[in-house]
Amino acid sequence: MSSPAAVEFRSVTKVFGRGADAHVALDDIDLRIERGEIFGVIGYSGAGKSTLVRLINALEKPTSGTVTISGTPITGVPESAVRALRRDIGMVFQQFNLFRSRTAAGNVEYPLKVAGWKRAARKARVAELLDFVGLADKARAYPDQLSGGQKQRVGIARALATSPSLLLADEATSALDPETTGEVLRLLRKINAELGVTIVVITHEMDVIRAVADRVAVLAEGRIVELAPTFDVFAAPRAASTRSFVSTVLRDRPDARELERLRDVHGGRLVTVDIDDHRGIGAALAAATAAEVRFEIVYGGVSTLQDKTFGSITLALHGPGDAVDRVVADLERKG
Repeated sequence: MSSPAAVEFRSVTKVFGRGADAHVALDDIDLRIERGEIFGVIGYSGAGKSTLVRLINALEKPTSGTVTISGTPITGVPESAVRALRRDIGMVFQQFNLFRSRTAAGNVEYPLKVAGWKRAARKARVAELLDFVGLADKARAYPDQLSGGQKQRVGIARALATSPSLLLADEATSALDPETTGEVLRLLRKINAELGVTIVVITHEMDVIRAVADRVAVLAEGRIVELAPTFDVFAAPRAASTRSFVSTVLRDRPDARELERLRDVHGGRLVTVDIDDHRGIGAALAAATAAEVRFEIVYGGVSTLQDKTFGSITLALHGPGDAVDRVVADLERKG
């Protein structure tokens, strides 16, 4: 028998309002997030991301279906049971949500006070966490004295205070610059690797998914339109929404306007070829040269993700029509 999932949605629908004013925020969601993974949820504004995270921490209740945390239902149970489960969930917010009147140490200490920890244990835990997130020297600093990245690291330390097994990061890097975003994402990977915490990353940024997520669910209009390992989503996106997100990061395929420009500049026949660790095109291009077909690489890019290579290149092929036909057929056979 398999162990309980960190989070599981079974036929979950969430509707806000009634009658003509009803809005379906999530529509028949089935989702299983495994313990110990970093799971990404991505979608455009209005896709249902915020509703999904509020269902995980029981701030909203589903209209129908069930949500379980580590095998325990959080739907249809008393509020006292929900509060107990919620203590095992840490939350990292986009705007940090720190108490401006408390120091960094005071912010991290707050959930421990609420949980009834004794003073000596609180102080030791705060010191441990601030050191873990690289802010041991900022314990006495107030939020207004910290950079955005430092504030977020305080927020992460606070979320880890009571040793939750699940961490929800809701647009945790949206307010940060690219360099600081990288620092925070590396910290999330450290938390996952060293502490074994399951992390759910909610974002609209595909770069974030690429940097940290093991698997990803793509939301569109309240439904999961794609659910797969992150590499598969990048290397072979199926849904239109997914392709749109991936294109903002990779830019390895020319759009219709760029294709017209390439035709004007380079001429020949344009062919876009996918590349991965199992689909090389060297032999096909060597055969093209032998057949007196000249080629130019006019567009594309190759990336590495999860220790695998993927990408695509666009070629302009020049030569006799029948010879070009044979080269194109050879490239198609190689994928």
